[in-house]
Amino acid sequence: MAANDVVLKTNDLLNIQDIEEARSIVSKYARRTPLVKSMFLSNNVVGGDVYLKLENMQLTGSFKFRGANNKINHLTDAEKARGVITASAGNHAQGVALTSKLLGIDATVVMPDEAPQMKRDATAGYGAEVDIHGALFDDAHKWMAERGKKEGKTIVDPFNDKYVMAGQGTIGLEILDDLWDVDTVIVPCGGGGLIGGVATALKSFNPSIHVVGVQSENVHGMKASIDAGKIVTHHKDLTLADGTDVSTPGDITFPVVSNLVDEIVLVSEEDIAKAMKDLLQRTKVVAEGAGALPTAALEAHKIDDKWLKDKKVVAMVSGGNVDLERVSNIIDHFFSPVKTEGGIG
Repeated sequence: MAANDVVLKTNDLLNIQDIEEARSIVSKYARRTPLVKSMFLSNNVVGGDVYLKLENMQLTGSFKFRGANNKINHLTDAEKARGVITASAGNHAQGVALTSKLLGIDATVVMPDEAPQMKRDATAGYGAEVDIHGALFDDAHKWMAERGKKEGKTIVDPFNDKYVMAGQGTIGLEILDDLWDVDTVIVPCGGGGLIGGVATALKSFNPSIHVVGVQSENVHGMKASIDAGKIVTHHKDLTLADGTDVSTPGDITFPVVSNLVDEIVLVSEEDIAKAMKDLLQRTKVVAEGAGALPTAALEAHKIDDKWLKDKKVVAMVSGGNVDLERVSNIIDHFFSPVKTEGGIG
């Protein structure tokens, strides 16, 4: 199948017109985040030109504001009046909470026990009701659907939604605006909303752009599903990349990602921690675990050199919402004369 045919195959689920429309909406609220060259990654790791797309500088500290904003702005007045409910480990939660505050809508956010405290506090700080439910994201997601139906609230799914994906896809348009001849784009992958939207934007412009997803070895439902050729679940353990801790991809995101994303690679928890440390120390960028996944893939040499050497590469830093305690643990892990016990989470 020709590359253009692959893009057309997903048009019924998400297309470039959806993303262009999202940009006209989201740009009224969101920041246009910078694309900056990393000399450290370019010279010491890759041997090409590596640029960081700094979505950690987005409102709420994460790309998730874009998708939440686009989705809620597409709701009818009746749907807004019922109030919205979502499930999130923290970043989508803040995007929904802030957008709801800006638009005068009641918001409820279901968060799992694993959600970092700073994300819980920030979500409540934007005025949303925080409902802690279940050990993992999938537990919270199930309760979101049940509570939403019971109370008549409007569900704003964190990734498995065309308007959410379109909002995230606006990042792809910004990358193309700043670096139209980009060769390779590396994106964190959880449920698939971010990478599905970005891949749609990039491939619609140039199908030869190589799009790489990155997941944790501990949780990679999307890669497991693509390998199996159908939606399956994968969750071995918790991960530093809590923002991508999604065991099962959605029925909307899965076909888009499986058709448009060229490869998904896996990194270890140690790789993620090292990337977080190096982004902070060498590039002065604060990244949460999920935001450090692309850098982790580069540093751990998980991507073939043919897509990197002498190429123009974008590594997305999807968010910077990380507990200071976690940052402290990572610093101690790498710099303390006596390695910390009990992991680096």
